[in-house]
Amino acid sequence: MFLTHFVISFIVSSFTIAVIMLIKKVFQRQLSAKWHYYLWFLLLIGLTLPFISSYLFNFVKYFHLLDVNQSNRISTSTIANGNQRFENNNWMQDFTVSVNRPNLDFPSNILAVIWIAGIIVMTVLTIYAWLKLKKIKSTTTCLKNKEILLLFDQCRQSLNISGRLIVGESPLVKSPMTFGLFKTYVVLPAHFDEWLSMKDIKYILLHELNHHKHNDIAANYLTVIYQILYWLNPLVWMAFREMRLDREIACDMAVLNSLDGPSYIEYGNTIIKFAARASETKNFTLANQLNGSKEQIKRRIKRIASFTKDTKLLKLKSVAIFMFVGLLVVSQVPFISAFADENNRYDFKSNRTVNEDLSHYFAGYDGSFVLYDMKANQYHIYNENQSKLRVSPDSTYKIYSALFGLESDAITSENSTMNWNGIHYPYESWNRDQNLSTAMKNSVTWYFQDLDKRTRLDRLQAYFNQIGYGNRNLSEGITQYWLESSLKISPIEQVQLLKAFYTNQFGFKAKNIQTIKDAIKLEEKNGSLLSGKTGTGMVNNKNINGWFIGYVETKDNTYFFATNIQKEDNANGSIAAQITLSILRDKGIY
Repeated sequence: MFLTHFVISFIVSSFTIAVIMLIKKVFQRQLSAKWHYYLWFLLLIGLTLPFISSYLFNFVKYFHLLDVNQSNRISTSTIANGNQRFENNNWMQDFTVSVNRPNLDFPSNILAVIWIAGIIVMTVLTIYAWLKLKKIKSTTTCLKNKEILLLFDQCRQSLNISGRLIVGESPLVKSPMTFGLFKTYVVLPAHFDEWLSMKDIKYILLHELNHHKHNDIAANYLTVIYQILYWLNPLVWMAFREMRLDREIACDMAVLNSLDGPSYIEYGNTIIKFAARASETKNFTLANQLNGSKEQIKRRIKRIASFTKDTKLLKLKSVAIFMFVGLLVVSQVPFISAFADENNRYDFKSNRTVNEDLSHYFAGYDGSFVLYDMKANQYHIYNENQSKLRVSPDSTYKIYSALFGLESDAITSENSTMNWNGIHYPYESWNRDQNLSTAMKNSVTWYFQDLDKRTRLDRLQAYFNQIGYGNRNLSEGITQYWLESSLKISPIEQVQLLKAFYTNQFGFKAKNIQTIKDAIKLEEKNGSLLSGKTGTGMVNNKNINGWFIGYVETKDNTYFFATNIQKEDNANGSIAAQITLSILRDKGIY
């Protein structure tokens, strides 16, 4: 959802800016002017992180799912080869309760529209700024004063700058500026040589050439791009304003470092001359300008007045502080990944996997099917991408809720009865006392909520951690975490856990394992036994998530399966069960 990505970007950008501003203030005297400026490049990294960690991943996922979903869009009148849907058996009946969740699609869409509109406006303004530079370029005439051209070449040589640079003057500029990505222009105000001394001109040329030497023009374009993308965050505007000022100060210090003797007074006076002459200088977004606002000029003059050459110790401190802040910025990557994807994908790798096209069974649904053949030690998967996607387990979690309740002695195999709480539920079978068998059969939500309370949240968390159940997130509370909430699991993990449960890989009491196996038995046919549990996720009275997980025991093999379907409405456990039975029947398994 756009809203999630926006929040991530806003938090990461704001946090990065806050860290940089704090470090700059605390370690102001331990950072050289150059490294004060370089710190802002860490902001560019911070602004990039949400895109490479979230947007790129989701775009790839989106296009992959789009391709899969297009292949799934077939007529909803049949399931497979004209097979009819099964009659609703008792165990297929959907027992679920609706949970209310705020619908954030509308505000998210509105925010997206505002953001895109802002980007369009900012892009238009940037194009307008580029056109103004183009006009300046067209009015720029090359310098003819041989003495100034010689001085320009001497300044270039002193800074070891090669390549083609165009130096000229234009009536459209009031302050010296440098611009141009592929061909660099150094443009001075018209008739500047009439009121500036040769020493003033030298300082100006050194300043502008230092911008070119340190690739400040490219950096300027980068900041413009990020300012367009992050235009909604006022902190980004403030940060880039500070970055531009730090760039000018770093350039001032670079000029002073390149000069012999104490020239800072004369250099400062040159800056003041332009400030006095061009007090209302226009800001050209895509160019580096010598002049600036009164406040900026004041801060620059203060730094120039206190100029001292950088010591080795100061340089070492600056590098150490830069690396420290860099680590802080990069340390946000786990947060971004967790926030963006909420640990919602399972990293599954197996050499013994057969990918199958079963799309004709999933009529009108986004879904996946996972089958594990125990004898062949092989997975059969439809829609592997979605089979790794973690979603709410809904009532399928009750298999493990019951097991954990038995393991913690909250109930026993012999005594699992709980008294009805007197609340009238929409299903008559819920409105009576329940034991584990009836509660599992009728998927009685209140029974398992009370059972979880008896087991206690800390024990549940320990058990979920022990078996590695999905994302193991119970943060939404003991009665809600499994109801389209914080706990999520993928179809592949469902199958792997069923196999681990069936073979008791986690070392639970054998009696408790058998009790759960008995509770989830569904039906027997032709010598094969079907066991499992359905689950339905209902949000705002719409069935959006359907599960059927379980296993089939035949005479010589056991097959574990998980089917998950999703849709804006009418995706429930009974339909997931019907799809599953169709697939198992056509495979000759059940």
